[in-house]
Amino acid sequence: MLALFLAFVSLASIAGVLFKFVTADGDFTLLSKKHAKREQVEDKVVWITGASRGIGEVLAKQFASLGAKLIISARNEAELERVKKQLSGKHAPEEVIILPLDLASGEDSLNHAVQKAESFFSSAGVDYMIHNAAYERPKTAALDVTEESLKATFDVNVIGTISLTRLLAASMLRRGRGHFVVMSSTAGKTPAPGRAVYSASKFALNGYFHSLRSELYRKGIKVTIVCPGPIKTSSVPEADTSGEKVSSEKRVSSERCAELTIIAATHGLKEAWISFQPVLAVMYLVQYMPTIGYWLIDKIGEKRLEVAAQKGNTYSLSLLFGRKKAL
Repeated sequence: MLALFLAFVSLASIAGVLFKFVTADGDFTLLSKKHAKREQVEDKVVWITGASRGIGEVLAKQFASLGAKLIISARNEAELERVKKQLSGKHAPEEVIILPLDLASGEDSLNHAVQKAESFFSSAGVDYMIHNAAYERPKTAALDVTEESLKATFDVNVIGTISLTRLLAASMLRRGRGHFVVMSSTAGKTPAPGRAVYSASKFALNGYFHSLRSELYRKGIKVTIVCPGPIKTSSVPEADTSGEKVSSEKRVSSERCAELTIIAATHGLKEAWISFQPVLAVMYLVQYMPTIGYWLIDKIGEKRLEVAAQKGNTYSLSLLFGRKKAL
């Protein structure tokens, strides 16, 4: 009887783990941290790029509610004004500062923005730099990408983001503290058929910021890289992080994505994954069993392009089992 009881307990435990894995919306380490640490962000200066819509807008709302002092940036100043009016918290909306910013505007312009950001709040300096702004075009085959699209993607996602980081890091190093939170993508961890250039830009970000952290960690600079999968925004009911309209794929809400991002940052996690299945499973395979993971992606790559062209579900398991169209 004892053996049967122990067997039952073991099976129940395994079932519980499997259920958590199947229903998870983040990696195991991230989900083990239940709540954001308010004391890590309250009264801290948080600068968010891409804050005029989507995840950036929701991040602004959640940071404001935690008592952060906000600087919000994007190209569209009118949209930033709209976001500011919706914020509430210890320092919001009255103290929220709008700083228009175009990451593709060149180093001189970015340096000017950094100097202004550092001067706000009685020159307190930026504590958290949230790199959320990104550029992405509709899904297309790797060989069909134009030079214009390639340059536009890397100017914002890589060159502009890294340049802003270099310029701001100098001030952080002088203070001996600072935290970069980088909104990367699952496409920066695994191949993404139909999004080759976007994927390349996110792989570049991951490589740069993981290297940066290892160089500066002992000098008080932290880096958290967040890799969201498909995200559902409130402004565009079915959209990914670029705002591209797609089909009824199962997506993590932008509110949950922002919540998990802040949890990851305040707990000092180096990397966090945010997505439902099957994306998380593929990421684990590529990370720990790359031969199987890459075989799986190679098997669905061409089908994924076809489905993307038809605005179908590019994350469906049916891609693996031979159906040409995933609904």
